[in-house]
Amino acid sequence: MLRDKIALITGGGAGMGAATARLFAANGARVAIADVDESASHKTISDIQQAGHEASFIHMDVSNPAQVEATVQTVVDQYGRLDVAVNNAAIAPDVTPLVELDLAQWDRMLGINLTGVAVCLKFQLQQLVAQGTGGSIVNISSVRGFRGKANAAAYVASKHGVVGLTKVAAMEHGADNIRVNSVAPGATDTPMLRASLAKRTQENPDAEYNLSPSLLNRFGTAEEVAQASLWLASDQSSFLTGTTIHADGGFTAS
Repeated sequence: MLRDKIALITGGGAGMGAATARLFAANGARVAIADVDESASHKTISDIQQAGHEASFIHMDVSNPAQVEATVQTVVDQYGRLDVAVNNAAIAPDVTPLVELDLAQWDRMLGINLTGVAVCLKFQLQQLVAQGTGGSIVNISSVRGFRGKANAAAYVASKHGVVGLTKVAAMEHGADNIRVNSVAPGATDTPMLRASLAKRTQENPDAEYNLSPSLLNRFGTAEEVAQASLWLASDQSSFLTGTTIHADGGFTAS
């Protein structure tokens, strides 16, 4: 589905990003993983290479615009072009009520989860427009980009923002044959989710957390979310832009 495509995946070291990198590589893409976690990224790259596919690592913090710009240029220098990008890098939800809003926490969340996506889009779109050959960008939002959650104002705002950015980018670049879509995962069994649950339990061991994971009565897997990104990145979804796939087991349908 992505034969000979050049794909850049932010936050590709672990979780949904790693599953996406492995799946894209298995479907013919040459993958560049951009992440702050070198150890996890090299493990993912090793897995891809052992399977006989091509992958590379670029250290990048999405909240640093200079690093984002340099990363896109590195991909082009290494592979000659950019065809596909998945903007997946994000941090876990906050657990603070609005009346206790911590502005430093707010700024960090939006700086990574929202501004980081905007900056990635800026430089990815510049490159795709300059190439003149079209392309596909997938932004990873969340079910929280469509449904609120108490005590997670910064995360909810950031993920709503990603959906909005996706629509704007699609509107601005449809004429360039650049498609921009998003995936909204529900509760997905990843290291981030496990760490978040462990932290909540540690902070309040007597609390009961009703995650209502899905109509299918289970969490999703990173691989299932990656399948949605693969389809949107490929020519199989050639008439889709500005839209969102809800990879949430029906959570937002209820």
